[in-house]
Amino acid sequence: MHISIRKANQQDFSAILFLIKEFAIFQKTPEKVTITLEQMIASESLFRCFLAETIDKKIAGFASFYFVYNLWSGKGLYLDDLYVTDAFRKQGIGKLLLEVIIQSAKDEQCKKLRWQVSKWNDNAVDFYKKMGAVIDDTEINCDLLL
Repeated sequence: MHISIRKANQQDFSAILFLIKEFAIFQKTPEKVTITLEQMIASESLFRCFLAETIDKKIAGFASFYFVYNLWSGKGLYLDDLYVTDAFRKQGIGKLLLEVIIQSAKDEQCKKLRWQVSKWNDNAVDFYKKMGAVIDDTEINCDLLL
């Protein structure tokens, strides 16, 4: 199967929002998705996302990210979410997306790429380890809803 990776644009936002909701169901936390299409459009200048797309233009997955500054290491890239739809898993699409993210971080002279993975998601944990990630459980997420 031929998959291309490209940057998302505003015309993709509806499809991405659908996949975000699908991903939240997969994560067993659909109630946490509060973003709207209108919010995505209003914040378009901040939105960074790569899409994995089939030859017939079906979106198979996405990787959203943003640049950060880490006090301990310097400029970094934070991979917010990487998701491949169920129908396209185990076909190397997640690896393609992660490789594009890694290359983007290198191109921007980032010192670190960081992301989170759910402890229960053994497939993702194994995948990230195979890609060379060091996974620790030292830190705990903190959210403050505004």
